[in-house]
Amino acid sequence: MPYVAVSAISHPGLLRERNEDSLAVGPWTLCATVTENPQTLIFPLGTPLVVAVADGLGGHPGGDVASALVARRIASLGPALSSEVAVRDALNVCNRAVFQAAGGDRGGELAGMGTTVAGVVVQPDSLLVFNVGDSQVFVASDEGLRQVSVDDSPPHPAGQTTSLVTQCLGGSLTHRAVTPHVRAEVMAPGERYLICSDGLTDPVTTDVLEEILQEHDDGRAAFELWKAAIEAGGPDNITVAVVRVAQE
Repeated sequence: MPYVAVSAISHPGLLRERNEDSLAVGPWTLCATVTENPQTLIFPLGTPLVVAVADGLGGHPGGDVASALVARRIASLGPALSSEVAVRDALNVCNRAVFQAAGGDRGGELAGMGTTVAGVVVQPDSLLVFNVGDSQVFVASDEGLRQVSVDDSPPHPAGQTTSLVTQCLGGSLTHRAVTPHVRAEVMAPGERYLICSDGLTDPVTTDVLEEILQEHDDGRAAFELWKAAIEAGGPDNITVAVVRVAQE
């Protein structure tokens, strides 16, 4: 029977006091958690399966609250995410929900809280990739590693990173509409998808990510990716999900 294997890990890194990342894998969520052991979950291929990473905005209040809200909302909506339109609608619902949870127009202690989100929805014959913000989605194949999400960040010199984002879910004192990036991908045999927060991609080069994914699968791949970020200084929260579709 065809199935989907999702291996994931989430950790605060070495320099942050708490983990403001959250993760959704089907109906299962991991929010503001500290773990050094990846979990691998197996699902039958059929009903749309969402895998998403939300990274709460640093420097804003309630980043962990915002990311957890989005992870749980995406998880609850997951089985209905059967089209690009449905995914866009869900992300707009999440954007409004974060703003309202932050106090809406009245404001409050959580005013301005926000989060990025990136993920995939696995379907029997295709896969939908989505993101708002700078959390990323990659496809790993025999040809190497290719980013398929779109970074919402201002222009910056090649080889440098930035913590600024041009759009996110919530994140402002007034409600702002978002334009989610959503695209369909045809899954080729042997391809895997990596969904992660920038706590992985900022300190670890694409070449290293590619090498790890060429050598390892599933839980071992997730562990080695996390380990590479820790060995590179672990400057931020690290959340990683590796998605593999098996047709047999």
